[in-house]
Amino acid sequence: MASNAPRRKVLIIEDEPSIRNILYVLLAGLGYDGDSASDARQALSMIRKDQFDAVLLDLRASQIPPEQMVSAITELRPSLVGRVLVICGEVSSPATIQMLERYAVPHVPRSRVTSDLSRSIAEMDGLSSFIFPSKPTRVFPS
Repeated sequence: MASNAPRRKVLIIEDEPSIRNILYVLLAGLGYDGDSASDARQALSMIRKDQFDAVLLDLRASQIPPEQMVSAITELRPSLVGRVLVICGEVSSPATIQMLERYAVPHVPRSRVTSDLSRSIAEMDGLSSFIFPSKPTRVFPS
């Protein structure tokens, strides 16, 4: 039986085409529609024009400092507060990690994106109780 519910739409902000494509395919496999931007300015323009249910943000794709980028996204679309998942390298600057923790911005190391994407998106979407009932975690603010 096919569901008539609209599919959730996720914006992928990633400067590397191969990673962007992998994320797109992973999202499609999880039942989400994806759209992509290769840099911060293109992403902000897309967020102004279109509705997204979540954002995957690679900090390296942003020419804007991380704190300003997350702030700009949530100012343009308050509905995205708590729905921006930051993809960061294994070694991020302490200032970046502090900012992510201070603003409770969910983040995942680049090396674990493929393994953690399903859980991260489900938690942002409020579906963790249906998909992962045995391990209730609260990584994302509600």
